[in-house]
Amino acid sequence: MAEPLILHVDGFYLSPYVFSAYVCLKEKGLPFEVREVNLHERAQKTPAFASLSTTSRVPVLEHGAFHVSESSAIVEYLEDTFRPPQHVATLPAAPRDRARARQIMAWVRSDLMPVREERGTNTFLHAQPYQPLSPAGRAAADKLVSAASDFVPDGRTTIFDAFSIADADLAMMLMRLIGTGESVPPKLAAFAAVQWQRPSVRSWVERKRAAYVPY
Repeated sequence: MAEPLILHVDGFYLSPYVFSAYVCLKEKGLPFEVREVNLHERAQKTPAFASLSTTSRVPVLEHGAFHVSESSAIVEYLEDTFRPPQHVATLPAAPRDRARARQIMAWVRSDLMPVREERGTNTFLHAQPYQPLSPAGRAAADKLVSAASDFVPDGRTTIFDAFSIADADLAMMLMRLIGTGESVPPKLAAFAAVQWQRPSVRSWVERKRAAYVPY
C-alpha cells in the first residue's frame, strides 16, 4: 500500500508557496489529502504543527512518516520520488534548464517585496481592496516585467519546451499585476493567461475559500 501524501496549506488558499507544491502534486496526478492551517488563528504555532514544519510555516508535505517544509524542497522531493516517465515531469530534465527553473523559483520567492506587499494574492483571489502602487512598488513591478520578458521566449507560453513549476510560479507573480488591472506586455499577458487555465492551477484558483480575515 502506498504511503499517504498530506499537504498542509493555509486556510484561505492564498500562499504562493503552497500553490507551488499543490500544483506539483496535481500535475503529477498524485492522490493527496489537504489539511488547512488557519494562520490568522496562529494554528501554525501549535506544538503539533511545529513538530511537522520545524519553522512553523506552510506548506508542509507529509509522505508516510517523512515530512518536509519549504515549497522548493517539496517540489524537488516530489520530482525525485515520483520520477518521469512513470509520473509527469514538473522540472526540466536538462541541467541548464533545471538551473534556470530553480533560479526563477528562487527569485520570485526572495525578491520584488514591494509588489508582494502591495499586491498580495488576497487582492485577486479574494477581491480585497488595494491602493495604487507606491514608487517602490512601481519599480518592483517594472523589474518583474523586465525579467519575465527575458525569461519567457517570444512566441511561447512556457519558459521551456514543456510546462514546469517555474511557469506556474512566474504566472502567479504576474497575476499580482494582471489581476489588479495593471498593464503588462502582450507576451506576458498571453503567458499568464495560458498558465492560469491549466487544470492544476484552476483547481487551486477555484477552491472554495472562507471569507478572508486579515492577518
